[in-house]
Amino acid sequence: METLKLRLADDDRSELTLGVGVHAVGPIDGRDGRLGLIEDAQAARVRFCVDRRGVWLTVADGARGVHVNGREVQRMAMLRVGDAVYVDGVEMRVVGGEPPELPGAALNEAASDATGDPRVVLRGVGGQYHGRSFTLEHPRLVGRSSEADIRIDDPTFADRHARLDLVGDRIILRDLGSAEGTMVNGEPMRDALLRPGDQVVFDAHHRFVVEAPMRGRSAREDMQESQVDIDAGHGQALPAQPASPWRLPWLLLAALVIAGLLALLLLFGSG
Repeated sequence: METLKLRLADDDRSELTLGVGVHAVGPIDGRDGRLGLIEDAQAARVRFCVDRRGVWLTVADGARGVHVNGREVQRMAMLRVGDAVYVDGVEMRVVGGEPPELPGAALNEAASDATGDPRVVLRGVGGQYHGRSFTLEHPRLVGRSSEADIRIDDPTFADRHARLDLVGDRIILRDLGSAEGTMVNGEPMRDALLRPGDQVVFDAHHRFVVEAPMRGRSAREDMQESQVDIDAGHGQALPAQPASPWRLPWLLLAALVIAGLLALLLLFGSG
């Protein structure tokens, strides 16, 4: 699983590593209004639970004013990379261990006139376009201009903020001269090479997630996965038992015997 970090927006130097396990976040002694990782779980405002499924936020009993991407959370919420969490007025962002990849000069200059895969979409998960999806088989312009495909009607937003291109199987975010850039997985970026699952935020409120069909898995990968069982208590891989070639015939024989006994019972029982 990718290493994740929790970045406190009020202190650029403060990054809390979120390894697998439970991380309690609360007031730090001697630092007025500052939050950080604490050992006393009872004093925590929130807990970040990290496992192979992802990151879960749980709110402590009695805690109020906890928000994820501007929405209040009272008990629990599942997080994705790039989400903004507000606790006691302090903003935290879930970021990856490495910043998003840059497209490089060759891809950044590549044209995308050819029609791409319409199954590659930018799905709105917050803001004005929540619930809407934009296919990326053609370039998509983001800006305040009336010609923009994703129009952000804000006086401070650039007419031509950025463009999204699908070049082959690569999704490229190109900045068109905006003042503040774009947030990609919680990181401020100008240009970026996007991958399925990445979260893109325009103007702090308009959130989108990149979605694309999963690449095909080989039969070998499927077989290897089916032959490994993880013991949740010890974290050890247990070899799968080989299937017996006699299992199916024995089941059929048992079913025939049971059916015969039921027939005899009905025959002699009725007499």
